[in-house]
Amino acid sequence: MSIRIGVIGLGRMGGLHCRVISEMPEVELACVVDTDAAVLEAAAGKYGVPAVGSAAEAVDLVDAAIVATPTSDHVAAARPFVAAGKAVLIEKPIADSVSAAEELIALAKKTGSSVQVGHTERFNPAVEAMRRFEITPKFIEAHRISPFTFRSADIGVVLDMMIHDIDLVGMMVADEPVGVEAVGVNVLGASEDIANARLTFANGCVANLTASRLAIKSERKMRIFSEQAYLSVDYGRKVGIVVKKSENLDLIRMARKMDVKNLGELAGKVDYTKLIKVEQLEVSDDVEPLRKQAEAFYRCVAEGAEPVVPAAAGLAAIRCAAAITDSIKSHRWDGAGSDRKGLDIIQKDG
Repeated sequence: MSIRIGVIGLGRMGGLHCRVISEMPEVELACVVDTDAAVLEAAAGKYGVPAVGSAAEAVDLVDAAIVATPTSDHVAAARPFVAAGKAVLIEKPIADSVSAAEELIALAKKTGSSVQVGHTERFNPAVEAMRRFEITPKFIEAHRISPFTFRSADIGVVLDMMIHDIDLVGMMVADEPVGVEAVGVNVLGASEDIANARLTFANGCVANLTASRLAIKSERKMRIFSEQAYLSVDYGRKVGIVVKKSENLDLIRMARKMDVKNLGELAGKVDYTKLIKVEQLEVSDDVEPLRKQAEAFYRCVAEGAEPVVPAAAGLAAIRCAAAITDSIKSHRWDGAGSDRKGLDIIQKDG
């Protein structure tokens, strides 16, 4: 028997979820839900499924639900299903505030509902390739920038884009930061459009995250420095490299035996990039990340498997994001005695 799944929210991500679910033989797209009547009818007609006006009305039609509404509506849309003990996959971030996420998680614990968070980047083949290396990160640098898409305008760039890298860093370090320093500015809306955050962890790891939705190009890259290796991953292009310490010990020993003067004599004579041994990440790109995520969600519903990204991980990401935005709001642009702080760096017209 197939699993009946409803999609709540039919924006860009909701439309993608509908396509993926409709292509899975073991799953039935049972209904679609949206408050926009025209969008709702179009999707219902395309997939030949019932059009439902609210999440509450869809509960009895499904075994599980995918929530792809605007972030500010995530908890309200997921609550009826969680209250009924049914599994939900909630698009990232899990909620727009720590308290809202905690409320939903408390309800899920009471009803036994399985909650998976749609941090789809975890299913990116480049991330999966990176995770095959057993490393302990000591410094992480991430850049996630893109032109403004006019989607997710109800939240700032931290919850919209940086949240991906917050989750990935949390996954790798397996902890939450003990220190957060951040700066950000808003240009087009009320919330930050550009942000930079420096996170420190109890184990000594430091992560520097940059996100912008006002760039003229798209880039999703992360660099990871550890005692075992250096990794560079391009999530957008799904490629990466790794430089292992164990494979370059001869070069390291040779350089350390030479003093600074001797090393300086090699300038212009030796190509460093030809000396080091670089390994390409073996990236398998046969299944799209959204399909892998849907399959993982199916296993949660059909087999009782643990979510790949459980609600607790979604909450941890939201807690970190809240600490970042709080730091942004408290940053004084002209020093300790400055009156300008937070998002006030951009002067208002008039």
